[in-house]
Amino acid sequence: MSAIPDFTHERVLTSMGARSDVVITVALHSSVLGPALGGCRMWTYPTWADGQADALRLSSAMTLKNAAAGLDAGGGKAVIALPMGTHIDADRRRAALLDLGDLVEALDGRYRTAEDVGTTEHDMLVVRERTEHVVGLPAENGGAGEPAGATALGVYSSIAPTLEEAFGSDDIAARSFVISGLGQVGGRLARMLAGHGATLFLTDIDGRKQQLADDLGATWIAPGEALTTPADVLVPAGLGGILTDEAIEALPVRAVVGPANNPLAEHSGAARLAERGIVYAPDFVVNAGGVIHLQGMADGMQWPAIAERLTGISDTLRGVFASARQRGITPLEAAEALAAERIDAARGHMTVSA
Repeated sequence: MSAIPDFTHERVLTSMGARSDVVITVALHSSVLGPALGGCRMWTYPTWADGQADALRLSSAMTLKNAAAGLDAGGGKAVIALPMGTHIDADRRRAALLDLGDLVEALDGRYRTAEDVGTTEHDMLVVRERTEHVVGLPAENGGAGEPAGATALGVYSSIAPTLEEAFGSDDIAARSFVISGLGQVGGRLARMLAGHGATLFLTDIDGRKQQLADDLGATWIAPGEALTTPADVLVPAGLGGILTDEAIEALPVRAVVGPANNPLAEHSGAARLAERGIVYAPDFVVNAGGVIHLQGMADGMQWPAIAERLTGISDTLRGVFASARQRGITPLEAAEALAAERIDAARGHMTVSA
């Protein structure tokens, strides 16, 4: 059972795009801590309802992420659900982004969108033609720019406390890592770890990424071997839901820490990992670097102050591990409790003010 209360989504808008004929969902989960922040995912789904369900799941995860990161921002998410096998050309892509802008605008500033899987910072310029409630615009247009570097730095900052928890030492050079997914974040993280002497096993569904493995002196493995390759640490850096009960039972690692959202197929997976003695660093704590960067830029913070908050993710994670040990719960439950405490405090303040 999750430690966070059973919140209902404040608003969910699902619409067939008038210009694009694509189903788009904007899910506002919570604005208790402030206007919601969460990216727009453009992906293929078996049905539009699967896209909507993804938006609901991802938006609630954003509430946890932003709260645990100490941001004055709620949780939301947008999903542009493309039918399976769809190739979206430039004109229809632009149309879908304009349709998204209309839905975001309808929420009157309670939700701010940004790039996510399948969208880019330049896509956000199109969305901005219909609404001002967009963050993560290109740097050359006065925006925060690509947040992947900040996300990668936050994940890297999470490695040390995870190694300490699992092995009693944060010596990266003494450890082996499987990185599954070599996109903007996974690729950056691989370079960081290689630079500190880690032994790396790398994989991605895009075979062209093998060049990165060659460049770093890493071992390339097939995507299907990511969960069965013996190593010290698994770093999920692609899409979520990969850690099913069956995968966890056979997982040959001592720790899991990475940027992928919702890597656990089921919430109960956290307890299964603990039973097997595998340290799990909660994803929404680890991968909060992107939203910390976006919110910081929106608040007018300079990079040194933002970088300090990014490296501070390590302290947050150490606190989560300590709380889990003290309370006899999983790190996931401890992280959820941390987020819930912030939200409950904000609710109490709102009640008193009212």
